[in-house]
Amino acid sequence: MVNGIMIASANKDVCDGCGSSAALHDMQGNEFCESCVHLALIIKKDPQLLHRICKLIRSDAPGSGDQGCPAGASLELPEVLDAVRYRTRDRELNTWYVSVSELQGNPVEIFASTAFDRDHHLQSRISNLTTITRLVSLVLRHVFLGEVLSLEKTIKQLHRSSRQKNDLPDMLTRVLSRYARPQAKVVADGIEVDEQVL
Repeated sequence: MVNGIMIASANKDVCDGCGSSAALHDMQGNEFCESCVHLALIIKKDPQLLHRICKLIRSDAPGSGDQGCPAGASLELPEVLDAVRYRTRDRELNTWYVSVSELQGNPVEIFASTAFDRDHHLQSRISNLTTITRLVSLVLRHVFLGEVLSLEKTIKQLHRSSRQKNDLPDMLTRVLSRYARPQAKVVADGIEVDEQVL
């Protein structure tokens, strides 16, 4: 381990940063080559440095336009999006509707529903399905819009997925809330939960 970075084995793989094939180092769940590790450490120490350099590069790079540095801002999700709805069946032949919201042809949100959502036996499955679609939507917005992922956002989506006390999303919310940043904590059902999450 060097400077808090786990050194990977000598076998070569593809760097998550630049895509080159090299011996990699693990850094917060990502695998970087030697050059990208040094760059990541510098940016980690001074996050605004990337923004300042990107502004300079963009101003001097002819024709760079929108292809220049992203300056750290994620795209905003508009109020109205195009969507495609798919009808599908599960193994018990229940009909489900899956809607995919698109932005510039990319999926950015996914929803699922069924005509049987008032069926008591399906409540647990619907709750779990809501959890899955909310978390997948969070990942899609990260991938296609550059939205930053965080534990707090994950907990918020889990909390919103819960349909009844002690269902799976509720249990996951309460457990993961113990790891959230200690901002204003409140007690919910005997467990401290981040107030911003609720």
